[in-house]
Amino acid sequence: MEAAKKWIDNYTEQILYGGAKYGGKTYLGCSLIFGDALIYPETQYFIARQTLADLRKFTMPSVQERFQHWKLDMDQYAKFNGQDNVYNLYNGSKVFLIECKENPSDPMFERFGSMQMTRGWIEEGGEVKESAKANLFLAVGRWKNDIYNLKKKLLITANPKKGWMKREFVTPFKERLLQPNKAYIQAFATDNTHGNPDYIESLKSEKDPIRYQRLWQGSWDYDEDKNLLISEEALSDAFTNTIVSDGQRYLIGDIARHGKDSTVFSLWEGLELIKIWQFEKQSTNITEQKIKDLAAEYRVSFSNILIDEDGIGGGVVDHLFGVKGFTANSSPFLTSSQIKEKEKKIEHFLVPRTVFSNLKAQCGWKLAELINEHRIAFNVVTYRDKIIEELTSLLRQKDVDTDGKKQLRPKDEVKEELLRSPDIGDTILMRMWYEFKKESFNENPEEERQVEETQELMFARNAKNQAFNSAK
Repeated sequence: MEAAKKWIDNYTEQILYGGAKYGGKTYLGCSLIFGDALIYPETQYFIARQTLADLRKFTMPSVQERFQHWKLDMDQYAKFNGQDNVYNLYNGSKVFLIECKENPSDPMFERFGSMQMTRGWIEEGGEVKESAKANLFLAVGRWKNDIYNLKKKLLITANPKKGWMKREFVTPFKERLLQPNKAYIQAFATDNTHGNPDYIESLKSEKDPIRYQRLWQGSWDYDEDKNLLISEEALSDAFTNTIVSDGQRYLIGDIARHGKDSTVFSLWEGLELIKIWQFEKQSTNITEQKIKDLAAEYRVSFSNILIDEDGIGGGVVDHLFGVKGFTANSSPFLTSSQIKEKEKKIEHFLVPRTVFSNLKAQCGWKLAELINEHRIAFNVVTYRDKIIEELTSLLRQKDVDTDGKKQLRPKDEVKEELLRSPDIGDTILMRMWYEFKKESFNENPEEERQVEETQELMFARNAKNQAFNSAK
């Protein structure tokens, strides 16, 4: 009822409704969207979720339930067109099902920009990226709102999840700083007077502490995983941190070929991430040329280019003289103190022990340190959600309660949790390689000097060709 009041007022534009599981979120969304669609002829609405498959499996049954309770025949009042994924109502209104799945060719979800909707609803907001939500909000209020004097409205329903919903709605609400055109309404399973008592009791008896806090208590401040190496606040701050550059540019690449993973490049100025490129199903020869082009355009020395050498990335490293290779399972760098220790013990052939299981783990801990100490910046707002999601999954310690060497959780577990490969997060982690390289005792200055001289010749040749083509 509180959400319905916000839906029909003349000043609220965005409503976050959620908290505990079984609070009637989906039923509420169906009621408000289809209620409006039935009342106002020839208006247009959307129901958005991560995938169309989930909309069909989990949301559409609630639509049918709502119509049954209204005692309305859906075949007469709201026939569904499965080809176009739209409900066509008897009075000319339409309710579209919108998939919010990420598309590397449209990372900002600009495909939603041309939509003209009266009002809309985002189901399971925790699955939807902030940039998708922003563009969906821009789509409402654009179809016959003036004719019916309807305020534009966006309903968001969700269970607690740390990210843009907590940052944009919940925290300001608790601090009494929520903007007047936004509303947050907390829901609990016990609010559902028509709920199944056995199911409510099962939620109350949940053993997992995180799930108990999220799904029963409806808490947005649930305890962070003790395995997580970074704090939520520090990771969020990384997108607004101001840092001093070291004057060097770095290009980091995670290479894929024709599989489902994507090839990702991240460009850095010192410890500030300034650009990201993502390519799908790209052959290695095209990838090699892209590296050359990016290096020339942004004047990145080949010695400051690092490629993931596992898999096909090794071939790319072999073909580009001077480019560095990153091998996740290789031995960690020795720190400056370990180097000094080794020099003292060199006559006894003793090698200092490292506390990390491999190079990737060492880089992961270094990245976590820089994030927690606000010494790194991500100036790529478009990829904010994806970076937060991937680093939160990547930077977790495996077997935190054991005394063995420090190691990150396996890549397979990360992929299973994200339902994709953490390609962008991997390039951010790999950037730490250069922080350790500064302290390394085994650099080859002569080789790097030759690489940079070769590259300067390449830069000059490219500039000459560009000038020639412009003249033509």
